[in-house]
Amino acid sequence: MDLVDELGDIDIYLLDQILRGRIRPGDLVLDAGCGSGRNLVYLLRAGVDVSAVDRNPVSVAEVRQLAATLAPGRTGDRFREEPVEQLSFPDGAFTVVISSAVLHFAADDAQFHAMVQAMWRVLAPGGMLFARLATSIGIESRIRPLGNRRFVLPDGSTRYLADEAMLVELTSRLGGQLLDPLKTTLVQDQRAMTTWVVRKTG
Repeated sequence: MDLVDELGDIDIYLLDQILRGRIRPGDLVLDAGCGSGRNLVYLLRAGVDVSAVDRNPVSVAEVRQLAATLAPGRTGDRFREEPVEQLSFPDGAFTVVISSAVLHFAADDAQFHAMVQAMWRVLAPGGMLFARLATSIGIESRIRPLGNRRFVLPDGSTRYLADEAMLVELTSRLGGQLLDPLKTTLVQDQRAMTTWVVRKTG
């Protein structure tokens, strides 16, 4: 078996959720901000019912082609050109929502919370939100604030950064439950990436 062919360029932390049985065939999965579909190769191969959105039409076209190759019969309407904060899917449509390296591109608090609320709206009760995002956790002394929770990171990039208290409070306010403790990877001289995994309890 060629693991690269089977798994694609999947986020290793998302693969961890799959290996722990939290995403399985029969799940209805939305990749919110899918890019070119790096996290969808295995899911499509495994027969998971996948939908995806991205604001970039080129990315959506690439995901449609990927789905046509790996899971023929998936309709193009599952793959939509739209921003995460304006999801057009109905309430409670998905058992899993994936947000991989998307939320830290928010322009400000309003857009960040609009994206989270939209993903939460389309998540069914009992469903799982998997988010991986840049945060300030562990690098507080190495970032420069610009206002509106935007910071210059050690690598020179500019990102919207949540912190631990914000994610814990937001979990509670949404009516969610952390499935895992917040886990943060410090990338030397670059950034901190946090995995936020939440069950929708109500």
